[in-house]
Amino acid sequence: MEKNQEFDHQTFTNQEFGMVSADVTFEVTYLDTDCGRIRTEFFDDAAAAERFASRRVTDADGWAIIDTVPPQRARAAA
Repeated sequence: MEKNQEFDHQTFTNQEFGMVSADVTFEVTYLDTDCGRIRTEFFDDAAAAERFASRRVTDADGWAIIDTVPPQRARAAA
């Protein structure tokens, strides 16, 4: 079984979410196998998120998920 899957960030961003704007961040949620906790890190670009996620999957129990986080809209005043 492979340690990690090949993640094509270009296909991911274009097909799933359309063109990604500059203010979108990427959230990597992963299992820290050293302490057994689930942790989250944020990145400005998909390539950096992919590299980080690949480094987190170090053994058969490790996993990482990359999600895009759209910018939050400011609430309009009433």
